[in-house]
Amino acid sequence: MTQQRPRIALTLGDVAGIGPEVVARSLEDPRLLQICRPIIVGHPDVIRRAQRLIGSTVSLVLIPNLRSVDWNSTSIPVWNPSQAKVTEVPDGQIDARAGQGAYDYLVAATRAALHGEIDAITTAPLNKAALHAAGLNFPGHTEILAQECGVAEFAMMLYLPPGGAISGASGLGVAHVTLHTSIRSVPGLLSIPRIQETIQLVAHFLQRIGCPSPRVGVTALNPHAGEQGLFGDEEATLISPAVAAARQAGINAIGPIPADALLRRAVHGEFDGVVAMYHDQGHIALKLIGFERAVNVTLGLPIIRTSPSHGTAFDIAWQGKARSDGFFEAVRTAAQLFQYHPKTA
Repeated sequence: MTQQRPRIALTLGDVAGIGPEVVARSLEDPRLLQICRPIIVGHPDVIRRAQRLIGSTVSLVLIPNLRSVDWNSTSIPVWNPSQAKVTEVPDGQIDARAGQGAYDYLVAATRAALHGEIDAITTAPLNKAALHAAGLNFPGHTEILAQECGVAEFAMMLYLPPGGAISGASGLGVAHVTLHTSIRSVPGLLSIPRIQETIQLVAHFLQRIGCPSPRVGVTALNPHAGEQGLFGDEEATLISPAVAAARQAGINAIGPIPADALLRRAVHGEFDGVVAMYHDQGHIALKLIGFERAVNVTLGLPIIRTSPSHGTAFDIAWQGKARSDGFFEAVRTAAQLFQYHPKTA
């Protein structure tokens, strides 16, 4: 384990939303420079406007490329790899220019991480409708990252660090077998290999943050775990065989367990990680108990990427109301992942 401060790219996300404000507020937190060496990826005029909004005096310096960064400077470097005219985007509205900018920031940061020019990425939220308005047909960050990194096995995890409502010493991570898709399509997207892969990704993540023997609970798909087939047979035909395969591979996995019971047991410390079958099955529980602290981690990538669990929040954008708790926790989680395995980023 290293104590070197990682170089973490902070992308501004969709500039019509709260991303620039939460980044600016995070720069004000004196703990930030204690855990990382940040670089802002986005338009300098946007982050400076966010600074004026909150009264920030943190010094910034515009850089043309990452080779010119002075990582020992007291000024925070700002790198703008996009030609999108994001300064003309209206606040709190879907705009193709904001979608293009958010995409460009993410892709540039991802490629920099793949080339070893930075150590991790923490992303401010983007807007899926703005992406589509720009002609970019991705459901969100996760799928863009997977394409850029060339991986087929990946998952999104919501992670709550230890403390608060979470009793486990390693916190609690909940990953999803299916992600940005309709509820109707979920059963057809489930398979034994896909469930097993997600279990493995969760166990690997937990080991990376210092949990040597992760306990992974796997949810059922149907109420009451199918009630012996009365409500569906996915538990018997898909989930149980995947859990058995994971156990045979040496993972302490248990399931399928009804989601309502499993999430409660996990919050109280019985499990370190949970594999949920679909998006809301895991999101609702974790956001209910820790919305401001929940961190989104993309599993299965050759780089480190985290983000806060909230969205662009157009309804409060550019009003000085956004909180940066979740974004700071995301940066801290990225730094923690780097500290345990610096060579993976």
